[in-house]
Amino acid sequence: MQQADPAVPGHRRAYGATRHDRAATLDTCSLPPRLLPTVDAHRRLRGPYTAAGAVVRALVPEVLTRDPDLLRRHDIEILSVAPELASIMPNSRQTLTSMALPTERTRYYARLRTRRISNGLVEFVRDALPVLGHDGPRCLVVENTDHAEVTDEEFLATLVRRVDPGTLTVVLCGTEPPDPDGDLAPVLGRHTTVLPVTAAGTAPPAGPEEAAWRWVAADGLLDGPDAEAALTAYEALPTAERAALHDRRAAQLREAAEFTLTLGALPYHLERGSAPETEAVAALWAASDHCLVNGFYPAVVDYGRRGLALVDGRADTRQWWKFAVQLGLALSILSRTKEAEAVYDEARLLSTDPVVHMACAYSTAMLYTRHNDPADRDEKKAKALLNGAIATASLLEGRVERAFQSAFYKNGRALVEVNLGDPQEALRLVTECVDDLDAKLTPDEHRLHRSVLKNNRARVYTGLGRLDDALADYAIVIEEDPNHAEHYLERGNLLRRLGRTEEALADYARAIRLSPPFPEIYYNRGDLRLSAGDVDGALADFSYVIEQDPEFVDAYINRAGIHLEAGDTAAALADARTGLRLEPDNAHLHAAVGQALAEEGDLAGAEAAYDRAVAGDPDLVSALSGRAGVRYDAGRPQDALEDLCRAVELDPKDAALRYNRAFLYGETGSRPEALADLELAAVLDPEDADIAAALTALRESPAAP
Repeated sequence: MQQADPAVPGHRRAYGATRHDRAATLDTCSLPPRLLPTVDAHRRLRGPYTAAGAVVRALVPEVLTRDPDLLRRHDIEILSVAPELASIMPNSRQTLTSMALPTERTRYYARLRTRRISNGLVEFVRDALPVLGHDGPRCLVVENTDHAEVTDEEFLATLVRRVDPGTLTVVLCGTEPPDPDGDLAPVLGRHTTVLPVTAAGTAPPAGPEEAAWRWVAADGLLDGPDAEAALTAYEALPTAERAALHDRRAAQLREAAEFTLTLGALPYHLERGSAPETEAVAALWAASDHCLVNGFYPAVVDYGRRGLALVDGRADTRQWWKFAVQLGLALSILSRTKEAEAVYDEARLLSTDPVVHMACAYSTAMLYTRHNDPADRDEKKAKALLNGAIATASLLEGRVERAFQSAFYKNGRALVEVNLGDPQEALRLVTECVDDLDAKLTPDEHRLHRSVLKNNRARVYTGLGRLDDALADYAIVIEEDPNHAEHYLERGNLLRRLGRTEEALADYARAIRLSPPFPEIYYNRGDLRLSAGDVDGALADFSYVIEQDPEFVDAYINRAGIHLEAGDTAAALADARTGLRLEPDNAHLHAAVGQALAEEGDLAGAEAAYDRAVAGDPDLVSALSGRAGVRYDAGRPQDALEDLCRAVELDPKDAALRYNRAFLYGETGSRPEALADLELAAVLDPEDADIAAALTALRESPAAP
């Protein structure tokens, strides 16, 4: 186990014993001055982003006075984790999704949104340090990381991975190491060293009443020499007295009037107070609703399970369903589809409400057409379920509800039709939905879903090759929802297909300004920059993608290619081998290794790498042509010719392939074949001087007798 030298800078981890012991250990270490008092990451305190929110709430007020532009660049991330700060910094990038009324929500954030938020928060912290005028490194101690919520695990992992410990030394603490299957554990071994923790002495005991209150007032997280005595005193109290202590603590938390307390400590105490079936149920549902809107799906699952445990589904089906519908959606988005389907099945057993059955039909259909693993999908079953929902929706009373629900479920069926291979029927359905809502609703009713429908129609148009129609719909949705980054990303991709490079780059840039750091946007822009000849810009984008997401394999492929073009085989090999640790059978990465080794003169190693590439993708032209070059250099021209013949078969309009094959035909005495290849290569690329010279030379050379 690697242990830390207290005098050497670097991120640290200190696990074991009690919090009191860990604090004593840190007091003996030569750490930089504290950036903040110790931050507690325990999810019981404030739910998602407990630690990140504490950091942000501490830094923002002073940053606001020194560099308000820095806050504006990160307002989405900051307000997502610390909504209390909305009173001093507005969100300048509201979207129809973020502003939708609860009854009009039909679009939810992708599950990866929290990773984008974490990257943005880390960049905010990093950039805030010089703004705050610190003249040297600082230290951030984070406790209870073994009890951190998923969002904080992502944030802390990103912080440790991306921030230079010479600028901010992060010390992660807890009783036990973090969950090995979580985001934080894999980072610890690579980016932190161990601080051994020594157990300290005991403190004098407190009286029973005082000890029990100390336990409750610490939100059940007391950790020190007298923690065991406090817990014993608490557990010895009668149930009613314990409940009274929790009520008292809940009143204190409400008086603090900090919203994020309603996501952690407040529902915890209300569940243990005198009225859990009313007050705790209301608090848990409000917390679930907030987290669903913000894309904090593991938290939605937690609140949903806790809420359902307090509600009798037979006696209060309405409240039970409010939890269940959010729980099922969160489980679906998290790909926990068997659990989601079980929730919908139970809802069908408990309820005779047509609205519940419609929603269950739709949600189950989405499992079978979108969320399930491919092997478990069933498009026909999904279509049957959606037809039932559409039929029920047509019987609803109320102009708005009938129109909205009918359009919502028809839009779902349009997705099924695309997956069944009938995009024309999908287009008919979505257009019918758009027209119906325009005719039956006022302009301000269900604006979000009407935007979603036009966005979906643009995608269908794109799939059908009707690109001008798709652009027309994107223009409408961008006008209606100008701060939604994904619209610009999708339109940028479409503009790229049309060869409108500058417009595509402008859309990518707009998407970048509107969103927390988003690897896919930078990757797409990097790919476009590379194709347009902006190698430096592409390299910067691919490097930033990898900084945000070290498992983004395609970025390693493209960056390795750039290094190869620049003659930097060492950097290319490093990228390719890193990518292969993530995807050991990736043919493009094996081809990059082959090219690098060939340029370094390792012909045997290069051919072995190309063999792996061709085995993984027999149609990968770059691997076939690269292996042909290696085989020729190894004195095996006939083997090289076989590879090039296969490469030309796959890409017959590549002039360079035909030029190279012509050379090999000449080497093996096949003059007519060489002449045919060069003549076609000259037609394919008439500006290539090497092809023209080779063709002239071959024509002028005497034919073999």
